[in-house]
Amino acid sequence: MSTESEPAKLHSLDNNHLHALHALLTERTVTGAAQRLGRTQPTLSAVLARLRRHFSDDLLTRSGNHYQLTPFAAQLLPLTNIAVAAVERVFSAESSFDPAGSERVFTIVSSDYGISVIGAPLVALLEKRAPRASVRFEPVTPEVLSRDPEFYRSVDGVFMPHGYLDLPRSMDLFRDRWVCVAAADNPAIGDRLSMAELHNLPWVATFGDPLGRAPAWRQMELLGVTPRVCATADSFLSMLQLVRRTGGLALVQHKLAAGMAEALGVRILPCPFDAVPIVEAFWWHPMHDPDSAHAWLRGLLTEARAELS
Repeated sequence: MSTESEPAKLHSLDNNHLHALHALLTERTVTGAAQRLGRTQPTLSAVLARLRRHFSDDLLTRSGNHYQLTPFAAQLLPLTNIAVAAVERVFSAESSFDPAGSERVFTIVSSDYGISVIGAPLVALLEKRAPRASVRFEPVTPEVLSRDPEFYRSVDGVFMPHGYLDLPRSMDLFRDRWVCVAAADNPAIGDRLSMAELHNLPWVATFGDPLGRAPAWRQMELLGVTPRVCATADSFLSMLQLVRRTGGLALVQHKLAAGMAEALGVRILPCPFDAVPIVEAFWWHPMHDPDSAHAWLRGLLTEARAELS
């Protein structure tokens, strides 16, 4: 194939095709993609046909009553996530940042723990200083933990404790400690836990991938405890609900548990080992350093941090 054919091939596509591809791969149906983009189903069907010709791949294949991604489409999906986010960032960029009039959408990756502790005061300050701007919180996924620098270019930053990421830019937000929680009415658990109880009782864990679990969890395993996991949830708030029903234990952050324990019917117990402390931080890619809006966001986080202390 000649070198001149590739630019011509790419020039036949535009930003609308990128967003359509992202919607089709995310929704996995023409109908869902059309609703997501506010376009008609015949229009999306025609775009899908064009994309299939472009890639020489079906992208979506029927499996029973639903569609699934082809192996090639599964490779494309994370690339489209990054590309769409990058396009949105380009066209939302402002030559000078005016908080009072800006409609900037800041994207921050965070667990529900980070949102509850530092996200809430951040949004409260944002509403006062930049009422037309907003924050979009995205969940922690394996892609976040993969340390792919391209992913971090597509978001403003990540709320994450030290020990997970290796980005060169970060600012510490607050410190916390790990505690164990159990159902308040569980008669099998006293006021203090032993290492043997950690080994014998059922556990509610967070993140199915062992690499995504808390450093304190890995520390517990190194001390000879093999937790018997009865449930896994990618939400710390859900863990508290599950503990109340299972009669087991969960390892959660004190700042989260302290505000929810009484209402959810769980009680807080100290860890029977010296768990490594939590230092929650805001992490970002260096490409955001010269962005005046991003610098303003970091200043707002400094104020939110001061409120916590």
